[in-house]
Amino acid sequence: MALTKVDKTLLETTSGTASASTFLRGDGTWNAPASSGFVALRIYTAASTTWSKSTNNPTKIIVEVIAGGGGSGAGANTGGSGGAGAYAKVFLDVATVDTATVTVGAAGPAGSSSAGGAGGTSKFTYATGTGSFTEIECVGGNGGGNADHIGGVTTALPTGPTNGVYIAGSGGAGASSAGQVAHGYGAVSSTSGTTTSSVGYGGGEVTTSAASTGAAGRQGLVLVWEYL
Repeated sequence: MALTKVDKTLLETTSGTASASTFLRGDGTWNAPASSGFVALRIYTAASTTWSKSTNNPTKIIVEVIAGGGGSGAGANTGGSGGAGAYAKVFLDVATVDTATVTVGAAGPAGSSSAGGAGGTSKFTYATGTGSFTEIECVGGNGGGNADHIGGVTTALPTGPTNGVYIAGSGGAGASSAGQVAHGYGAVSSTSGTTTSSVGYGGGEVTTSAASTGAAGRQGLVLVWEYL
């Protein structure tokens, strides 16, 4: 049976305008198809700020939270490497969430003839709206020791909603008396008597034999992937 083209002007409609970018709904209204898919990536490196849905009005987001890395220790003996900050990746429905507070963990301070300091905690915390999630929290990497080549220990697991991936920050490896290091995540190898900066956000730092001052860790990071 041959198909017959329908004159759209003969259709009984209640609202909207027929065009190449609209379709006729069952209730007699012309509507544009709903938008969907990826909208934007928001990158947060400041210590504390606010994520707001009003910018792009997403309905769903994927949040990645990385805590700050620990600083390396330093002393008469080889200091230990700082540990990496914990990491979380979580899917959130934000149809009823308006704003959230973003906290980016600071770098762990270097040891000066002392143990290195722990990195700061990074968080993504519900602020306003009627959403159900409360907070995603990742603790900072632990600082390396200043004696006996002891690296920062592994962190606790991050906390947050059940629909996420949570990874503890790996411990920093202790340096050997020969001046070489079996480094933790985010750190790089180094040579005798020096300190070496880590690579990437949340990395722990490395120090080697007889360095009087270690190196600070790397700050954390929060990423928000927005989707309609």
